Amino acid sequence: MEGRTVLVQVPATSANLGPGFDTLGLALSVYDELTVTALDDDRLEIEVSGSGASEIARDESNLVVRSIDHVYKDVGREMPGLRITARNGVPHGRGLGSSGAAVTAGVLAAKGLLAGEVEFSDADLLRLATELEGHPDNVAPALFGGLTIAWTGENGPQHKKLLVHRGVAPLVLVPERTMSTTLARSLQPPHVSREDAVFNVSRSALLIAALTQSPELLLDATADRLHQDYRAEAMPETHTLVQALRAAGFAAVVSGAGPSVLVLADGPGARQDAVELAESVTDTPWEGLMLAVDVRGGTVRERAEGST
Repeated sequence: MEGRTVLVQVPATSANLGPGFDTLGLALSVYDELTVTALDDDRLEIEVSGSGASEIARDESNLVVRSIDHVYKDVGREMPGLRITARNGVPHGRGLGSSGAAVTAGVLAAKGLLAGEVEFSDADLLRLATELEGHPDNVAPALFGGLTIAWTGENGPQHKKLLVHRGVAPLVLVPERTMSTTLARSLQPPHVSREDAVFNVSRSALLIAALTQSPELLLDATADRLHQDYRAEAMPETHTLVQALRAAGFAAVVSGAGPSVLVLADGPGARQDAVELAESVTDTPWEGLMLAVDVRGGTVRERAEGST
């Protein structure tokens, strides 16, 4: 609808969580926030602040714009002109789902702009976001919050949302350097041994129990043999930190494709100890983000006329 303005908020996400490669994801309490207005002509105005602002496109190639356009085309509509103001709280290129957040923000913005004209189910939103992102492990928690199990079946991408035990206290250690997801994926072998596959299946099953019922099992449950070691050469500081944290008893994993490190601490008090250890292990400075699990996921609402 022309002239309509919607406000969108989308959380950061951490995918894989160790053994749950391309399957498990967790929504975290750091957010991208967008204001999107439909214009009565074909103008495109984009303002961006926050993480990655200097590198983000201000034209039709912008990922949020492409995501909005994808939704409009899917329902047989023409995308209007847009005015987008974005404040990026999700660190870019650090393994915290920044591209998934942008895709989710665009899909939700389109949903809000089309409200009253087109109805979207949760399955519709996940399908549209996955078509753009390529896999659902980041967009599922970005859309729905909490801990999500995502898979693709005969009816397209699916998800199951679970509530995380209140004793789990996420800490993200964010370095200054970035990492390309494409590069990270290219370092993995096309095949793995049966032994390693069985190892990860067992740990993934255990991880669900640890995150939802038994946080004391998190260290064993976050062990992985499928992807993290293969990526170590591309981010040696991350690998060193993960190994040091795990040796000290912390459930540390590479967040997404890296290079950030996610620590699933068993209780808030353990997080400060992990930060202090990180500062002593490598020469790389790490920003420690002490976070909560986001339980709402992405939200969209129409801005009331006259409000700011």
